[in-house]
Amino acid sequence: MIAVPLPFVVALLLSILAMVIFFRRERDERPAFLFLALCAFTTTVVGLRWTTDLTIFKFLQPILASFIPATAWYCFARAHRKTGFSYLHFAPPVILFLASLTYPFWRPPIDPVLTTLYAAYGIALLRLSIIRDSIPTYVRLSDIPNAIKAERGAGIMLLMSATIDGALAIDFALFGGQHSMLILALGHALILPLLAILVVRISVSIHSESSLDDVEELAPINKNASTTGTSLEKATKADANNNALSESEADAIVENIDRYMKDRQVYLDPDLTLDRLARKVCIPARQISSAINLIHQRNVSQVINEYRIAHAQHLLTTTDDTITQIYLNSGFQTKSNFNREFSRVAQQTPSEFRKASKHPSH
Repeated sequence: MIAVPLPFVVALLLSILAMVIFFRRERDERPAFLFLALCAFTTTVVGLRWTTDLTIFKFLQPILASFIPATAWYCFARAHRKTGFSYLHFAPPVILFLASLTYPFWRPPIDPVLTTLYAAYGIALLRLSIIRDSIPTYVRLSDIPNAIKAERGAGIMLLMSATIDGALAIDFALFGGQHSMLILALGHALILPLLAILVVRISVSIHSESSLDDVEELAPINKNASTTGTSLEKATKADANNNALSESEADAIVENIDRYMKDRQVYLDPDLTLDRLARKVCIPARQISSAINLIHQRNVSQVINEYRIAHAQHLLTTTDDTITQIYLNSGFQTKSNFNREFSRVAQQTPSEFRKASKHPSH
């Protein structure tokens, strides 16, 4: 029986996943395809290095590996802001490439550089996932909890990769590389595929397409519209000056959002993102997030989902539609998200809620 080295098996699986993403032809998923292709190619080079021991593969492996954390960072960072990829992220691979050319005149510290690189990007992703106001602006609001978990998981995977690189350096320094295959097997059979899955997870949650319908003017709220308008104007200036919102400014923003939700039922859009909501109500996304956190003590995703759950509760009590039809008609895309949010809001499952509404206790 032919034994296929583990890196080639992992590379094949990553290539298949990359092809699946490629043939979906979704614009927002292109970075995920590139990341998967990079991981598959890097893993193939690792397999060739350890099975052929050719110099060219020893030369290519660290250079390709240095692209992985920066590319993973880009896939996650684009969920937060619509900016170009800074060329500064290519500096480490270029430095490693130039350093590799100097061998064997001196032994460049490639392993410590890779370890530092993975650790730095891992810490950056963990930090991004725990900042309260750092809501993924271009992720569908119903997917934000999973997106934040994916960010956190990717940060942990990069830190684990840094540990693997550090362990390899120590193994070669102290034991002549006796345990290198075992260490690489752990890294490429577990960490890299998990990181790839997390990158795909964030990519399929991003919805950055916009339309002319996203920009709509709000009618006056009430008789005190001028006061509210002044508060909103102050809130916008606060955003420009990076100042914190006052409670009155936050209250004005939340009042606008609440009226917009009730009048337009925009929460029924399953592709609604914080960016699209901001353009619809003409209020900066960061100010919406900060205001809702201040007034409701919850994030934007939870508050929008509460509107959706209220709509679903109305359908559960007034129609005979299936629960699948109801969650799709309420702005949710998956039953797991619907059930999780319904239990959080109503403290019971949709089925229990429907049963209780038809047979109220006396």
